[in-house]
Amino acid sequence: MYKNSPALVADLKSKVKVVNGFGSKLNSYSVRNVGKNDMSFGGGLDKGNSNLDMESLGLIKTIEEKKEREQGFKKHAFNALISSRLSYHRNVPDTRHDRCSSIEYPVKLPSASVIICFYNEEFHALVRSIHSVLDRSNTQNLHEVILVDDFSDIDGLNEQLQKYIEKRFPIKVRLYKTPRREGLIRARIFGAKRATGDVLVFLDSHIEANVNWLDPLLARIKQNFTRVVMPLIDIINAETFEYTASPLVKGGFNWGLHFKWDNVPEDSLLHGEDFVKPIQSPAMAGGLFAMDTKYFHDLGEYDSGMDVWGGENIELSIRVWTCGGSLEIVPCSRVGHIFRRRRPYGSSSAGEDSTVKNSVRVAEVWLDEYKEEFYKTKPTARNLDYGDISERKSIRVKLHCKSFKWYLEKIYPQLIEETSEAKSSNNGSKISNNKVPYSPWNERKRNYISQFQINLMGTKFCIQSEHSVTTKNSGLVLAPCQAWNKKQRWSETDRHELVLAELLCLDAGNNKLRISKCHEMMGSQEWKISSKMETPIYNMAAGLCIGLPETGKVLEGVKVTLDICSEKHPFMKFNLLGYRNI
Repeated sequence: MYKNSPALVADLKSKVKVVNGFGSKLNSYSVRNVGKNDMSFGGGLDKGNSNLDMESLGLIKTIEEKKEREQGFKKHAFNALISSRLSYHRNVPDTRHDRCSSIEYPVKLPSASVIICFYNEEFHALVRSIHSVLDRSNTQNLHEVILVDDFSDIDGLNEQLQKYIEKRFPIKVRLYKTPRREGLIRARIFGAKRATGDVLVFLDSHIEANVNWLDPLLARIKQNFTRVVMPLIDIINAETFEYTASPLVKGGFNWGLHFKWDNVPEDSLLHGEDFVKPIQSPAMAGGLFAMDTKYFHDLGEYDSGMDVWGGENIELSIRVWTCGGSLEIVPCSRVGHIFRRRRPYGSSSAGEDSTVKNSVRVAEVWLDEYKEEFYKTKPTARNLDYGDISERKSIRVKLHCKSFKWYLEKIYPQLIEETSEAKSSNNGSKISNNKVPYSPWNERKRNYISQFQINLMGTKFCIQSEHSVTTKNSGLVLAPCQAWNKKQRWSETDRHELVLAELLCLDAGNNKLRISKCHEMMGSQEWKISSKMETPIYNMAAGLCIGLPETGKVLEGVKVTLDICSEKHPFMKFNLLGYRNI
């Protein structure tokens, strides 16, 4: 399970520029039955079509669909309207390096038990996850798919899924339900105890497996059963379901025991084969990994004293490395994951933050004298009741695990180096390193492709910011078109952002039209303009179009809003005045 934070996704996306990845994304989606809509707004499909232009997938055509989208974000923290329209067998781009397709794996590999735990998951995303595993795995090596319903309380979800399994899935797909809410950690233990394959493959419940994702993982474990291996995790946008390749990265963490992505050193990627070789990783993100079944149990499974979710990935990472195993990311295995902006459910029934409690257990069992570094970042955690850890300490003794100092020296010296750099920086000392200097959002270079004013068709009014071009969260209003007015000067980037005066981005977040800091994550700042004249302007993530209140008057100062896209709307088409390519 991943931190549901925009910062973590932005961190992952930002590394595309550092390491030569692929950056590819899907240009058309396979869809389920979405009906018809007008071609001017990117639709024009009937039930017989198999592909839908990606920009139109989230198009909202009715009030009911708008409510469905809003409820989806509230319940699941992603666009459930799009998920309901996507095919369970949609095509995703093969994001592997070209060399991966020529690698041959042993005919006989260990059998895999795929374990997917879920709690109140959106039905279509869950079913698509299962289908992707079945569709893109070598059936000879896929022993079973174990689904663990962690006592979901969405009415009818378990029954609906059970009926679907009986009707559509092979016998190797089995559904279990825990007798009470356990949380991800204990639910995974529950699933692992029912698995009979040679290898356990843990996956999240909102993923899409990519081409031949399983065999590369099994091959590494066949060579050495103490390897714990992970696929590269591609990004599925939570707002648009756009599938984008991730760069080569490895996992790490800070002294607060928060997972983060670290760059793979550029000097280790000099030749083509370097892009397909396994990458040793100090830590795992935790949502997606494979591990020999017997080794998982012998090594102590998960810490069942942890609650719900959070910190278990760091604990397992340290335990694997210090107790004789290793962690690897396998670049030729790719799995897409919906990175949600928040968790749609709480930490525990008691309302406490399970991540902090779990992290304290990690610090007390595994960090030795370095636990003080953890408590420096979280001083309030010192007095937290973290439960009995005697059993976890006994595992460390039983397995003859190495010290955390060894881990820092041999596996993750970067953590010490970053601490030293931070102290030197606080003391005013200049430090030299190879890191790319951080660039503030308003100073970053963007690839602009065109510039224009946005004129409401049939009028002399243009869209401009209500306040100055530097005022974040300023709304938009109509004003007489003035070519010299920078409050009306829009620039489009190659990422389909609309940037006002090359400063702030047009944003549709929370269905409220405004200009805000460019977050470079597309979604609420990604716009579709189909032509230069008489064109709607449509936001993919919101599924809405720019317009004026339908019953209002066209006057100077009237607020510009977002509304359901409609060919019949009188104030929803625009001309791009003074259009020029850059």
